[in-house]
Amino acid sequence: MSDLRVMVVGVGALGRHHARIVSGLPGVELVAVAEPREEIGRPIADQLNTRWVANGRDMIGDIDAASIVVPTTLHGDIAGEFLENGIPVLVEKPLADSVAEGQRLVDLAKAGNSVLQVGHVERFNPAMVAARKACGSPKYIRAERVSPFPFRSTDIGVVHDLLIHDIDLVLDLVRSPVKNVQAFGINVVSNHEDIVNARLFFENGAIADLTASRVNPDAKRGMQVWSPLGCVDVDLQTREVTSYSPSEALRYGRSPLELAREPGADIEKLKADIFGRFIEVDKASVAEGDALTAELEEFVDCVRHGKKPACSGDEALEALKVAEMVLESIAAHDWGRQSNIATAA
Repeated sequence: MSDLRVMVVGVGALGRHHARIVSGLPGVELVAVAEPREEIGRPIADQLNTRWVANGRDMIGDIDAASIVVPTTLHGDIAGEFLENGIPVLVEKPLADSVAEGQRLVDLAKAGNSVLQVGHVERFNPAMVAARKACGSPKYIRAERVSPFPFRSTDIGVVHDLLIHDIDLVLDLVRSPVKNVQAFGINVVSNHEDIVNARLFFENGAIADLTASRVNPDAKRGMQVWSPLGCVDVDLQTREVTSYSPSEALRYGRSPLELAREPGADIEKLKADIFGRFIEVDKASVAEGDALTAELEEFVDCVRHGKKPACSGDEALEALKVAEMVLESIAAHDWGRQSNIATAA
């Protein structure tokens, strides 16, 4: 089998990692990097022994697939041109800067029977992969994703920059349409929202509370998932997954409250026994591995074998629709009175 010819379009802070990883994938040839800023693009091309071009369209006839890592506002134009020519693409998240543009990309991919994968890389985070097995059917999810101001992605707000990750994750976990959204947000440094809190209400009764900020002193990203199986705590940064579930002693024996009411009950001992005797604590085994590498490996596999990616254009479009509901609710929020709710049509 001949090497799959792949180009990376945009080699800024994230795109250069796409190019580095693609250049090392077996059976893949990084044929070019496209970057309008020669002072950035040419050194990376030289380092990876490939070609630098200023405009990706110059390579359309010479590639089998492309990874698009450009500002969100350019996704529609650049990814659209490749899809119009039948070239499979991996587009960094979010899919596009609007639902209308996202829908156009999905339609183009379907019309050309081309792979459209979207870079919701947290799906490939080894901690999330390990946690998914223990999440059951979620009833309540709480997620927090905060970081210092990045001085990149300033063409979009924190909803499309950070919150979209957790929107995608909870949609994948809950597997039920979002009924309505209540949200508020403020801008601190940029002209877009920098801090957001959103509550998603799902048709199956599940609820998710999501917080995102890009003006936080420290970086943190984690998720807590409650289901009939118990609770799963996921630290996506340190890659630690801890599950809490009712023990047999709690399910079939006398409850701690009953025991506490007995004459002479040792309350301090019961407190110490909550985790262990009554609630089992399990530290999941989390595999090693790089999430972006796993994502790009899946893209190559999907292109080669015509598979549907885990996060295709359809899934990413749903996340984009919910993100738009969040933005609508933020815009409608009245800080002087009760906040408004955006409802799915």
